Amino acid sequence: MREVTLVGGGLSGALLALMLARRGVKVTVYERRADQRADQIEEGRSINLALSARGIHALQIVGLNAEVLSHAIPMRGRYIHPVNGACSLIPYGRTPDEVIHSVGRRGLNAQLLDALAREKNATVHFQHRCTGYNLRTRTLALHDEESGREFTVESPVVIGTDGAASAVRDALMHSMRMNYSQEYLEHGYKELTIPPSHDGAFRIEPFALHIWPRGGYMMIALPNLDRSFTCTLFLPHSEFGQLATREAASGFFQKAFPDAVPLLTELEGEFFRNPTGGLVTVRCSPWHLDGRALLLGDAAHAIVPFFGQGMNCAFEDCEVLLSLFDQYGGNWDEVFPRFFEVRKPNTDAIAQLALDNFVEMRDTSGDPHFALKRQLEHKLEERFPGKFASKYAMVSFRRVPYLESLERGRVQDRVLMDVCSRASTLAEIDVDAVFARLRAAT
Repeated sequence: MREVTLVGGGLSGALLALMLARRGVKVTVYERRADQRADQIEEGRSINLALSARGIHALQIVGLNAEVLSHAIPMRGRYIHPVNGACSLIPYGRTPDEVIHSVGRRGLNAQLLDALAREKNATVHFQHRCTGYNLRTRTLALHDEESGREFTVESPVVIGTDGAASAVRDALMHSMRMNYSQEYLEHGYKELTIPPSHDGAFRIEPFALHIWPRGGYMMIALPNLDRSFTCTLFLPHSEFGQLATREAASGFFQKAFPDAVPLLTELEGEFFRNPTGGLVTVRCSPWHLDGRALLLGDAAHAIVPFFGQGMNCAFEDCEVLLSLFDQYGGNWDEVFPRFFEVRKPNTDAIAQLALDNFVEMRDTSGDPHFALKRQLEHKLEERFPGKFASKYAMVSFRRVPYLESLERGRVQDRVLMDVCSRASTLAEIDVDAVFARLRAAT
């Protein structure tokens, strides 16, 4: 029987292990954390994820899409909160099924681990931290966090699904000529909570991703099944440093997010208790060494969260790797290089799309011209079905390759924002002429 060792039992590791086990591969997973199904709270890391078409399709392959979606909350659009004036909902899609879904990280990981536990070909070892991988001897070095024992295991084929701080990637970097870069945003993030109301209801519109765009910084909120919202403040690290006292923090929120302050009932306690996280983009090349070792998901291409595609992209990695496994009959010497060749241009593209979307969310989503652009995109999709899809739809609803979405999206943004900057309403725009202009530009 073919054997594979996975380092990392988070979302992508658990899904990939499940896929491979069902292909008859004996899979052993080593995960540094304790079992996520236990009652543990991991502070400072988002409990919300935005699940969209790519992730749903990958879950469908293992038959978990319906179960996962039954524990998700559909978000129909961006609910914009200006400093002054009325709030507004900007729909993501044109049709009722074009939504993204708020899912809980721990709940989703538990669903994947539960499914994996039913597979006879899969074994998961929790609280086992990878401390190194010797590519010459093909041995993995591990530390049992519970007992303190250090040991090695033979691992002829290793796949690193161990996140942005990947130990497998570190081992590869010291064993081969790997290009590597990491780029931190000047912004950090801090998580806060809008709890349910006293009668157990949502305090604000539940079927939306809420955004407080403030130009240079922003706050967002995603709904949870318990009718709370997880809020995330994205702010330059230098400005976090200026909010060192309760008076400074309170004054900042009262000025920047006046409508949110009454909802954040534990604001002061959470603000000073929860850590400030960093936002990093990781790029490396290559992701593999022959058929011995491979990086997948955040270990190969961590991105910032502003297009809601980190998990979806990693799940698509799993789907593509499985397809290549089938195509090449499980020959890793052929699968790993081809996987890198296919995925690298697309993961570079979604990294850029995520960075671009951060600017859009914080700076332009409150602009009336941006709302008009979305209306025009929906009108174009309605008028020219199968011939036009917005950048957002290509990424979130259509599974168009990320690189193609980036290239077509840049043309769309340039043309549509130019058109919308000259109009006040959709009625003023000649939709047929806009479509012709887009066709000529691509």
